[in-house]
Amino acid sequence: MNHLDNPEATLATERLLPFSPEQIFAAFGSAEKLAQWWGPDGFTNTFETFEFNPGGHWVFVMHGPDGANYPNENVFREIIPNEKVVIDHIVNPKFVLTLTLTPHGDRTRLNWNQCFETPDLLRRLRSICEPANEQNLDRLERVLAGEKI
Repeated sequence: MNHLDNPEATLATERLLPFSPEQIFAAFGSAEKLAQWWGPDGFTNTFETFEFNPGGHWVFVMHGPDGANYPNENVFREIIPNEKVVIDHIVNPKFVLTLTLTPHGDRTRLNWNQCFETPDLLRRLRSICEPANEQNLDRLERVLAGEKI
């Protein structure tokens, strides 16, 4: 079993959003929009590379509210328009983020599954990642609603 098959290594977040799968997917596929909402509250982003296609790289720096910089490097492993995005975070802490979009009436269910290399890594990062993922989705909702953040 690899770590992607291990529920003990997966942090799952789910949200029902009042937007279409197309609107949500567009917020992932546009570097300009993604930079506005990616990350927890108070963070900003500087994108160096954004190749939104399977095998494409996404290299950026998250700037924390305390002035700290957090370099990130990812590879887009799978992209199915309006349905799914799989992002491989290839620097430490290593994880694979799988985002799935499912129509639900006039809304969309977003499943955000962050699969870490080991259950121990998840245990060590859960207290940081759990609220950060919720804040990330809060920011996504605000950007989709037309708010400037």
